[in-house]
Amino acid sequence: MERDALYWRVILLAAPIAVFTALVIWPLLSSFYYSFTNWNGFNPEYDFVGLDNFAKIGTDRLFASAIINTAIWMVAAIFLPTLLGLALALLLDSKVPGGTIFKTLFYLPICLSAVVVGQIWIWIYQGDWGLLNTVLRAVTGSDFSYAWLARPNTALGSVIVAWSWQQTGLSMVIFLAGLTSIPDELLEVCDIEGATAWQRIRIVVIPLLTPATVVVVALSVINSLKGFDILYIMTGGGPFHSSDTLAMHMYNESFKKYLMGYGSAISVVLFLIALTIIRIYFRNLRKVDEIYG
Repeated sequence: MERDALYWRVILLAAPIAVFTALVIWPLLSSFYYSFTNWNGFNPEYDFVGLDNFAKIGTDRLFASAIINTAIWMVAAIFLPTLLGLALALLLDSKVPGGTIFKTLFYLPICLSAVVVGQIWIWIYQGDWGLLNTVLRAVTGSDFSYAWLARPNTALGSVIVAWSWQQTGLSMVIFLAGLTSIPDELLEVCDIEGATAWQRIRIVVIPLLTPATVVVVALSVINSLKGFDILYIMTGGGPFHSSDTLAMHMYNESFKKYLMGYGSAISVVLFLIALTIIRIYFRNLRKVDEIYG
């Protein structure tokens, strides 16, 4: 019986493991390998250059800019959807009229692909007839025209707004699920004690939403690290590399400049950063599990 069970485990797991190895493990190991070479992505002949690619990272001005942009991107991608999702969840949990319709509308963007979201916001930001400039012209009464995605000082922020618009609905749903687990008795005690709405949220609701907050932050970190497609669609890292993140910089070096070895070195650095963040997350998650059981 045990031999038959082992046989079926091997049979059923063989295909998923093979696919995972081919699509994840092998490319990952290949990136580490090519990061020590000067391979251009096409020529079968290349040389091992040791740590030269990693040394180049230390003097690459565009890499330094990409690190700063990645930090800005991650902080905004974590805080904005989390705070906006929490605010919407608290508002909708207060039984506002039409709450079900609003939940559907706020959640709808997360069902769209990043390519669709990016194209929608390109139309919104369009300088001549875009929705944003049209509204601003109507409000100010002036002939306002601004190319939001073509200006270095607003390109990254504009993409962050589009990203937050898409991700907020997911955070809202998770917080709404967390709010349903809060005992009504605790909220009734707050009312009896004469606590204000803000005091009730700060003292009771937010601490009890810690498990939901951990999930939201984790998903925000994971999704932000994967946030390449919307940047590629909306700005391509421009203008003048002002919206380059590490993922975008890696793509440009690998597939536009054909410096596959150097691009692989950047991917290794990005992998190590992601691994560090995930390790910190799991360590804090263990502490939350110990507190909330």
